[in-house]
Amino acid sequence: MKTRIYKILFLMLLLLGSTISFGQANQDDLNAYLNVAAKNNPGLKASFNNYLAAMEKVPQVGSLPDPKIAFTYFAQSVETRVGPQKWKASLSQSFPWFGLLKTKKDVATNMAKAKYEIFENAKSNLFFEVKTVYYNYYYLQRAIAITKENIDILDIFKNLSLVKIEAGKATIADELRVELELNDLQNQLALLYDTQEVFKNNFNNLLNRNVADDIIIPVDLWQNNLPIEADKLVDSIYNNNHLLKSIDQKIEAFNNQEVLTKKVGLPKFTVGLGFINVAENPLSTAKDNGKNAFFPSIGLSIPIYRNKYKAMLKETVLLREGAESEKKEKENKLNTLNKRVLKDYKNSDRRIALNAKQARIAKKVLDVLLTSYSTDAKDFEEVLRMERKLLTYQLAYQKALTDKNAATAFINYLLGN
Repeated sequence: MKTRIYKILFLMLLLLGSTISFGQANQDDLNAYLNVAAKNNPGLKASFNNYLAAMEKVPQVGSLPDPKIAFTYFAQSVETRVGPQKWKASLSQSFPWFGLLKTKKDVATNMAKAKYEIFENAKSNLFFEVKTVYYNYYYLQRAIAITKENIDILDIFKNLSLVKIEAGKATIADELRVELELNDLQNQLALLYDTQEVFKNNFNNLLNRNVADDIIIPVDLWQNNLPIEADKLVDSIYNNNHLLKSIDQKIEAFNNQEVLTKKVGLPKFTVGLGFINVAENPLSTAKDNGKNAFFPSIGLSIPIYRNKYKAMLKETVLLREGAESEKKEKENKLNTLNKRVLKDYKNSDRRIALNAKQARIAKKVLDVLLTSYSTDAKDFEEVLRMERKLLTYQLAYQKALTDKNAATAFINYLLGN
């Protein structure tokens, strides 16, 4: 009987010794997934196409208006001294005020750059989402492994209690308590499997690949630290965040739009060349009889109705002021987000150290309780309670790792990385 108990106890201690590890893993697999997402994600492609489309606006607004060709046929010839005029044609080209086309191109370029920053922000956000789902998928993998190990341990508990019952040193209540714990863990395991499938589906959709594709997960998750010192984060976010950069480009576009509006209200020029076909007059003896006529022309468009130009200028000023207010509001929100995520980062860092320490202590206590129970069958409820605590600390350690890396990923997103 004792030999059987010792064998069960040895197997249990062996399992307990393998339930938690603190190794490091390589990040190459995650970086490869990020590259796949950057190439394949349809939302990111749509954002980049919006930027390319905006760039095509630049040559459109920077071109001269199309030249005009006019043709006139005289149903009744216009009689002149040198002969009747049969038809005439003209070619004209309009020219805006000096520098107007360049300013239009500047405005369109600024707006295109604003869309490029939106694309860059979409890419940073995509990377954050991929990382976060990846870390949570890792946690679910480890949670499943830890839960299954604890189920194996409880099965051994059950066998140990049965041996004790046969020896008359325990009651059926011990076995039933183990059954209760096992039922809870089996239900928890089923939920973990279902949740894992949700995250797997989400991850593969972000990469725009088959939802059934496997995900390579490290055995032990690495720890990502802050990319820069905590006290420098806010200034760096203000300088590098893509949403703020996009607003800066809009503000610059409105500055150029103000210059453009003033130039639009200035005169426009038209230069042309005309040709008149003249037939010979048989009754005329003039030297220029039947000679065709060429004539240049120049025109000037005078914008005398000023109200619309004043309204255009006021509109531009209001839009610029709105963009400046939008930037300030965005800075305030980013500041708040930075403080919140920094708090989460520090809390996760503390939880990693705490739960690793607590798991080691709980394992030592459980070892002692198991040894005591194997000899005199006492404190079985305490054995189960400590086994549950060990499970809690193991899962909490893995969750803290996940949360720390997710917080770091969000900080990198705020920084535009």
